[in-house]
Formats: sequence, C-alpha cells, structure tokens
Amino acid sequence: LQLQASGGGLVQAGGSLRLSCRASGFALNSYGAGWFRQAPGREREGIACISNTGADIHYYDSVKGRFTISRDNRKDIFFLEMNNLKPEDTAVYYCATGQVYGSSCVGPEYDLWGQGTLVTVSS
Repeated sequence: LQLQASGGGLVQAGGSLRLSCRASGFALNSYGAGWFRQAPGREREGIACISNTGADIHYYDSVKGRFTISRDNRKDIFFLEMNNLKPEDTAVYYCATGQVYGSSCVGPEYDLWGQGTLVTVSS
C-alpha cells in the first residue's frame, strides 16, 4: 500500500501548482483523502480533505477560494490545485488517506501517508 505525491516545486507569489497523489496497492474509492502541510517550526495542518465519493469537501480557512481538491477514483489519484500562492504557503505537503467520516481533516484519523513534496513560494 503506497501513496506517491508529486508536483511540488518553486513558484513565485501569485503563481499556481498542481499536486498529485497516486494510490497503489488498494482501491482509493473506499477512503477519504486529504492534503496536509507542515512549514518549518509549525505543526502539521490539514488544508483540504475530500470524502471517498467526493461529495464532501473541507478546506482550511487560509486556502479557501485559492486551493481546490479533487479526485478521480477510476484512476486511484487525487489532486490539489493551488492558485494565487503566497509565501506563507511554503511547506512540505503530504497526501494521506484513511477511513474517515465525510471530509474530516484530522491528521491522526489518516493512516496512510505519502512521502511529502516541497512547495516553495518566493515573494
């Protein structure tokens, strides 16, 4: 069972990035999925989470209107589209899956994590 995150990089403020997280070894459609991030010196925070069907979505307040989470269960992959990026979005971004309730974005409820991908936003 594995999650493989990709798509991080260096971008200027106001730019966009798209993160992907591909699941292997299991069917993604049974699990909630989420994106979390951890900046240096800060605790990990759940920023966007989506229920197994995609019907329920939760966003952290600071990313609402800028980030969009989506999933394609047929391809066992989910995404985080990030627009209007700000320097404070700089962090390592992790994807995760778990048998969570709805679009819960509580980290300990997720039991499978990807390796993390670094997003750096320059001012």
